[in-house]
Amino acid sequence: MERVDDDAELMLRYAHGDVGAFERLYARHKGPLYRYLLRQVRDPAVASDLFQEVWSRIVAMRHRYEIRAKFATFLFQIAHHCTIDHYRRRRSLPGEESLDQRASIEIEPESPEHEQPDRIAERGEQQSALLAAIAALPSEQREAFLLREEAGLDVEEIARVTGVGIETAKSRVRYAIRKLRLTLAERATAPVAAIEAPAPAHARARAT
Repeated sequence: MERVDDDAELMLRYAHGDVGAFERLYARHKGPLYRYLLRQVRDPAVASDLFQEVWSRIVAMRHRYEIRAKFATFLFQIAHHCTIDHYRRRRSLPGEESLDQRASIEIEPESPEHEQPDRIAERGEQQSALLAAIAALPSEQREAFLLREEAGLDVEEIARVTGVGIETAKSRVRYAIRKLRLTLAERATAPVAAIEAPAPAHARARAT
């Protein structure tokens, strides 16, 4: 079993009734989780609903929680499945276009990773360009990039969350970074205000 991280310890404490432990987990992960969801679905209302759904699932699963990976991996695996469920529901509606139809996978030649796209954005005041470029990525590449940049997951953890092989996850991250670097190099934009997470329905959930 992997070394127990502090977040996993907090989740175990919450499972035993420590509400303060949940509040610390929420405070640590609310921003990265909301940004991941928002940049996946590109709709603040939908992202807020999914944000609530993820935390609701965490609350519902607390008594069955087992440490099998970092808590962040567990959290974003739930977020991944909530996002997939959202698009499956949308696909069942007439006239709705699926995420895969809007953003098909493009195969690109491999390119070395020289610098981080978010650092390019900071230096060139291109935050809004970065957000637009992330939204334009093929869905699999976008998710892999967000899991690395927002959730802080490594390639093995990204592979676990998304249910693919390590090499596939590594390729998705590499292609995403290459495409973002190329896009940011071509754009000149103004900064955009930081995105904040909404207040959750379960921010002060009580263990029962």
